[in-house]
Amino acid sequence: MATLTILTYEYVDDILELRKPHREAHLEHIRRWSDERGLVLAGAVGDPPSGGLFVFEGEAAEAEAFAAADPYGAAGLIASSRIEPWAVVAHRQFDELR
Repeated sequence: MATLTILTYEYVDDILELRKPHREAHLEHIRRWSDERGLVLAGAVGDPPSGGLFVFEGEAAEAEAFAAADPYGAAGLIASSRIEPWAVVAHRQFDELR
């Protein structure tokens, strides 16, 4: 089974307002990593969003590199982050959920 790693973000308060000037760059960063690197799932958590969840194929270094280059991090929008390996015991295709 593939090695998977999870990166989670906790966003700062008022993320909806503060993210506006940085959101398109953040989304482009996600698209680029999804197309060219090991990012397999990404999305906001909560409504309104309180954080983000990102799943990578590969070791922690892939998630670390993603976080280091994320425009939200450079803008100070991430209060904390955590990187952990993920041991998947069940799954199904996500294509039908898009």
